[in-house]
Amino acid sequence: MSQPAYQRILLKISGEVLAGDQSFGIDSRMIAYIASEIAEIAGMGVEVAVVIGGGNIFRGIDAANGGMERASADYMGMLATMLNALALQNALEKMGAVTRVQSAIEMRQLAEVYIRRRAIRHLEKKRVVIFAAGTGNPYFSTDTAAALRAMEIGAEIILKGTKVSGIYNDDPMKNPRATKYTKLSFLTVIDQRLKVMDSTAISLCMDHNLPIIVFNVKEKGNIKRVVQGEQLGTLVTADAAPS
Repeated sequence: MSQPAYQRILLKISGEVLAGDQSFGIDSRMIAYIASEIAEIAGMGVEVAVVIGGGNIFRGIDAANGGMERASADYMGMLATMLNALALQNALEKMGAVTRVQSAIEMRQLAEVYIRRRAIRHLEKKRVVIFAAGTGNPYFSTDTAAALRAMEIGAEIILKGTKVSGIYNDDPMKNPRATKYTKLSFLTVIDQRLKVMDSTAISLCMDHNLPIIVFNVKEKGNIKRVVQGEQLGTLVTADAAPS
């Protein structure tokens, strides 16, 4: 088995991925599959932190667009991420992985409160750490939470697992002729408004030179391939020329 290319990673998974083929909710088969992929790389000695969105249960921004007060809608979205985090924790522990859930909003009966040094210590002990409730503040997405947590724990890279195989110049689900990029710079992503992460998250990564790989997490073995350094999906860095 080849050695991992990264020692510590932050895996960002959209909530929609956990819905599987359903339009909403948590697909038990999908959560078990994601857990098995994470457990495999954790077994290789990789230190794994995870941030999961909540869009499969509740999207705060959609509710706000429908007339709900934005802060309240965002807090509801944060609670949705906790449901996903607990589901993933349960699936991981069934596979023998040692986990901790840390929440940006205090929920003592469900999870530890987020403490940076404690999270790092868990990672050093090879525990999978799942960060829930975003940043704990409204108006910030789970993408921004992923960028923030990755920098706080000293992750080498953000792996963003999606339903498509990378970043395209158009929505590949709607346009079969959309062109996939293999490499992009942060500035190109911002200038062309490519739908990778929101601009706040991309700006954070750019300011701190934290690379991102966007890949299809639904294809079996892809997380392991990326961790082992295989060129997969789209790599976003500070100085990459679009290709």
